[in-house]
Amino acid sequence: MTKIVTTPLTLEKVQDLKSGDRVLLNGTIYTGRDAAHKRLFEMIQRGEKLPFDLNGQVIYYVGPCPAKPGTVIGSAGPTTSGRMDPYTPALLQNGLKGMIGKGLRSQAVVDAIIKYKCVYFAAIGGAGALLAESIKEAEVLAFPDLGPEAIYKLRVENFPVTVIIDSEGNNLYTVGKERYRQH
Repeated sequence: MTKIVTTPLTLEKVQDLKSGDRVLLNGTIYTGRDAAHKRLFEMIQRGEKLPFDLNGQVIYYVGPCPAKPGTVIGSAGPTTSGRMDPYTPALLQNGLKGMIGKGLRSQAVVDAIIKYKCVYFAAIGGAGALLAESIKEAEVLAFPDLGPEAIYKLRVENFPVTVIIDSEGNNLYTVGKERYRQH
């Protein structure tokens, strides 16, 4: 069964999502990679106003390719999430509810996901052109000097993701391996 979820994420929506759930995201999500995360983290440390309100939002770890004529955005596949781990707990503490990427997360991030009741989704790596089809609008919101790593505001329709780590800390990367071994 696939769950359809509209952003922003509420505590109720997050707690309804379980590790292994297939989800189609709709609404607004934001992008951000290493450099953008570092800047957001530093702004939080200095007590500055962020370029968007983190409360209930989802950040997609992507640096999209330039759009071809007639398209909204170029290929938009996920990047490795672990590079954002040093900054992620602070963003979760400040209201971020969801992240989309690929790969493992540190124990500090898993602990923060549990503490702040958030969710970590994965998008399929290598499918950036397919994922871009679900992005209906894209605009640079902050840090344009970062080029493709700027923060974009995206409007998505039926953006396909899988819940990897749910708000209780259940991790598909761990549980999935164990299920495989048992069969």
